[in-house]
Amino acid sequence: MSESLNRAQPYALGLFRIVIGFLFACHGAASLFGVLGGANGGGTVPVGTWPGWYAAVIQLVGGTLVALGLGTRFAALIASGSMAYAYFKVHQPEALFPLQNGGEPSALFCWAFLLLVFTGPGAVALDRLFSSRGGSERVSEPSHEKARTVSV
Repeated sequence: MSESLNRAQPYALGLFRIVIGFLFACHGAASLFGVLGGANGGGTVPVGTWPGWYAAVIQLVGGTLVALGLGTRFAALIASGSMAYAYFKVHQPEALFPLQNGGEPSALFCWAFLLLVFTGPGAVALDRLFSSRGGSERVSEPSHEKARTVSV
């Protein structure tokens, strides 16, 4: 059972990345274009306002890049940092715990993106497609995968 789960790990990670990126991009699209209910229940964030408009751009662009698996680690790092900023600047001053201050989405997105910084994109990512064609820059396999493929 454990070996089956290990083989499925890159695909589960890829699916996790796609879902997290898509959900994050939806937040940005809602704020920038007023779709999906709009920003704060309706409307859009005025262009250039700090920090809302910039956060929405990071959400839309970063979420899309993460979902596609393109520049995943860098995009996830920026997205994680923006959510850490949102949590500590906007939510945490209201109350100590995320459940009390409305900061659960910010905290969850922050940690999810930070995980992707360290794990990489998983399977089915444009990063892997481009790296396999380039030749010199290959995305490395997890060490347990190398060990299994080397041992005969």
